[in-house]
Amino acid sequence: MNRGLSILLLGTATAFAAERPNLLFLFADDWGRHAGVYAEIDGPGTMNEIIRTPHFDRLAREGVLFNHAYVSAPSCTPCRSSLLSGQHFWRTKTGAVLTSAWDDSIPSYPLLLEQAGYHIGFSNKVWGPGAPADAPYGGERNKYNHAGRSICNISYPVAAAMKNGIPAEEVKQEVMDQVRRNFRDFLDAREEGKPFCFWFGPTTTHRSWVKGSGAAQWGLDPDALKGKMPPYLPDVPEVREDLADYFGQVMAFDMAIGVFVDELKRIGEYENTIIAVSGDHGAPGFPQGKCNLYDFGSRVPLVFSGPGIKGGRLVEDFVSLPDLAPTFLEAGNVEVPEVMTAKSLWPVLKSEKSGRVDPTRTQVYIGRERHVPSARAGNLPYPQRAIRTRDYLFIINFEPGRYPMGDPVRLDGAEEPTAGELAKKTKATLADWDAGPTKAWMVTHRDDPACKPYFERSFGKRPRLELYDLKKDPHQMNNVAQQPEYREVMDKLEKKLMTELRATGDPRVIDGGRYFEKQEKFAEAYRNVMKNK
Repeated sequence: MNRGLSILLLGTATAFAAERPNLLFLFADDWGRHAGVYAEIDGPGTMNEIIRTPHFDRLAREGVLFNHAYVSAPSCTPCRSSLLSGQHFWRTKTGAVLTSAWDDSIPSYPLLLEQAGYHIGFSNKVWGPGAPADAPYGGERNKYNHAGRSICNISYPVAAAMKNGIPAEEVKQEVMDQVRRNFRDFLDAREEGKPFCFWFGPTTTHRSWVKGSGAAQWGLDPDALKGKMPPYLPDVPEVREDLADYFGQVMAFDMAIGVFVDELKRIGEYENTIIAVSGDHGAPGFPQGKCNLYDFGSRVPLVFSGPGIKGGRLVEDFVSLPDLAPTFLEAGNVEVPEVMTAKSLWPVLKSEKSGRVDPTRTQVYIGRERHVPSARAGNLPYPQRAIRTRDYLFIINFEPGRYPMGDPVRLDGAEEPTAGELAKKTKATLADWDAGPTKAWMVTHRDDPACKPYFERSFGKRPRLELYDLKKDPHQMNNVAQQPEYREVMDKLEKKLMTELRATGDPRVIDGGRYFEKQEKFAEAYRNVMKNK
C-alpha cells in the first residue's frame, strides 16, 4: 500500500472513531446509591458521609449526576437482562429470573454495537451466576481477565498481605495493576481506528468480604455511623461494622474508576470516551436492600460524562437502567430496535438544564419474580411490581401468602457460636437474603425486643398492597395503603402501574402469572446453562 493511501485510510478511520465515541461502562455488582457526592445531596447526618469516592465524585462534577436512577429488578440476572436488552425485566423471558438463561432472539446493545463496527469486550461479570461465557455478550473472545480478577474479592488478598507485614496500599496497587493490564489487553486487541465498547463488571461489592476490612483496610470507623443509620437498619455495632466493610468495597471500586480514567488519558482517548458508572441494585444482606423494591434495594448511583454531554449538572429526572441500552446505541449511531421499551437519555444528557429536565420522566417501574431458586417450597417466586414517583412508592405483592426473603426454615439450626460460622449457616434459611454478619445478628437476636421489629419487617409476610408517602416517610417505613385519605392516590398509582404492565405484555398479569409460576421452563433453562458451562 502506498504511503499516501495509508495516510488517507488512517485519516478516515480516525474521523470515523471521532464521529462515534468510545463507550466505557463501569458497573459494580450490588452497589447501591453510596458515594461521597451523594452525601452532599442528602445533607448532614446521613450514612454516605463516611464514604470517600473521589474518582466517582470527579466524574459527577465533570458530567451529569443522576439523583433518581433505579434498576428494573433488584437481582443480578433480571437487572442485567433488562439493561442489556433495553426492556423491562419481565419482557426478557427466562432472563427475568435468576436462571442465567438468555434468549438469543432478544437483541442486546453490545452485540448490536459490534455488528455496527465497535470493538467490544468485558472483564469480570456481565451476565449472572452460572452463565455460559457466550451469553449474552459474545463469548470468550470478548473476555479480558487474563491479568487476574483480584478486584472481585480485594479484601482477602489485602488481609493476607497485611497479616504478613505487607502494607495494604502496596497490595491494592497490585490489584489495580491487574485491572489496568486487562483493559490494556482489550485495547491492544482493537483494530486501529475502531471505536470501542467495554464493560467492567467487578463483584467487589457483592458478598463476601473480610469482616473488619472497612476499618483495617480503608480507614472507615464503624462508630462514625452511629446515629446516622436510616431507621430500617439496626444501629448496633455488628451492623455498623458490616456496613462500613461494604463501604470499603465501594471505595475499592472507586480506585478502579481512577485506573480507567488514567488509561484513557494515557492513550489520548479520554475526550472521545463516554463513561457511564452505576450499580446493579442495593446492598446485599441488609434490611430493605438487595431483592427489595424499597429505595435501599432499587435506587442506584449513575453518572455520565464525555463528548456531547453538557457536564456539571445534577439531574432529578427518573431514570431506569434499561434506558442505558438505547442511550449507548444512539451514541454509536446504531438504530434502536423497536422491541426496546426504554428511552434514550440523550435529550437529558445534551440539555444544559439541571434539576428536572425531561417533563415525561416522572416515574420508574420496578419488579421482581424470583432470586434464589430454592428460597421457597416448590421453587416458587415472590412476584412484586412497583411504581416509584417523586412523592410515592406503590408496591403490589401478588402472592402475600409467601415469604418475601424465602422460607424461614432451620432458623434454630443456623445459630452457631461465631459470626463467621453463622453467616455460612444462614445461607440455608431465608435464602433470598445474602448471608453475612447483619443477617447472622438478626437471625440470632430475632426474639430480642431490640431486633424483633427489624426481623419481622424484613423476613415476615407482607400485605398485598404497600404505599409510602415519601414526603413524610422518605425511608419507607410506614405503609399507608389502608388509610382512607390515600385511597385516591393509591387508585391512581395502581391504575398507572397496571396499565404499564399490560401495555408491555408482563406475563405476571396474564393468566394469573402462569408463565412465571410454572417452574419447569426455568429449571430446564438453568440445567441447559450449567450443562454447557
